[in-house]
Amino acid sequence: MKKVAIYGQSYSISAEKEIQILLEVLEENNIVSFIEKKFYDLLLKGNILDKKYPTFSHFNDLNSSFETLFTLGGDGTILRAVTYIRDLGIPILGINTGRLGFLATINKKSIRESINLILKGEFIIQERTLLEVQTSPEKEEIKELNFALNEITIARKNTTSMIGVKTNLDGEYLTNYWADGLIIATPTGSTGYSLSCNGPVISPNSKNLVITPIAPHNLNARPMVIADDTKIQLTINSREKDFLISLDSRITSVPKNTEVHIRKASFTVKSIIPSNQSFLQTLRSKLLWGEDTRNETNL
Repeated sequence: MKKVAIYGQSYSISAEKEIQILLEVLEENNIVSFIEKKFYDLLLKGNILDKKYPTFSHFNDLNSSFETLFTLGGDGTILRAVTYIRDLGIPILGINTGRLGFLATINKKSIRESINLILKGEFIIQERTLLEVQTSPEKEEIKELNFALNEITIARKNTTSMIGVKTNLDGEYLTNYWADGLIIATPTGSTGYSLSCNGPVISPNSKNLVITPIAPHNLNARPMVIADDTKIQLTINSREKDFLISLDSRITSVPKNTEVHIRKASFTVKSIIPSNQSFLQTLRSKLLWGEDTRNETNL
């Protein structure tokens, strides 16, 4: 590893130690580090850096010569970092200085250990599916960044009334969901918003998507797992003139009766998993699975 990028959404004094450890380990191994410009300015303002670093500000500033993108923060930081790497194939390693952290799995106490494992080649690359969306008529705000790693969500706007989401799968009518909204989630996003709406947890390497209604009025409406090559068409009916589409954390307003087309994106995001981490381990630690004294004899 010779050249990496570093991204963080914000700087807080509580993350000072983690930032310094990361930079120290990279420097010790003669790795050139580029820091995202806004994050870099925050670090300078906080007197965290002891020297100057090259910076990047946009997708166009990065290329395939970067071997890793490190993120400092939580899962939201990784979701925003994806807008910088897009289809460049730069693997992401998330250091969790946030809260829950299903994507940013590197514990702040094991930064040095985890990076050393990666430098030794003791890691796997996990390919994560993304979704892409197109609207008819076309919505200019989502034309460039029309992809999502976690989920694409349809939601009501400026109303307490439900919306109707007419749903077709591969051209065949499924149902009209009457709900506060509808989530189309990837396996990565199955542990996010979809999970909080009673959606299932899906293993990251599964070739599936999940459709999860948000507070549905028709009580027999349940989350549905579908193949990830399914083409999804949604038409929204609302008492208001507009509804919302969110792609991970990016939200835009769309006129009702707009057709929304969702499918698997043509590229994936590569996630670095050091040998001291695993998805099942993350489930146990983050969701407290197995927190039962009856399981202790099975450990």
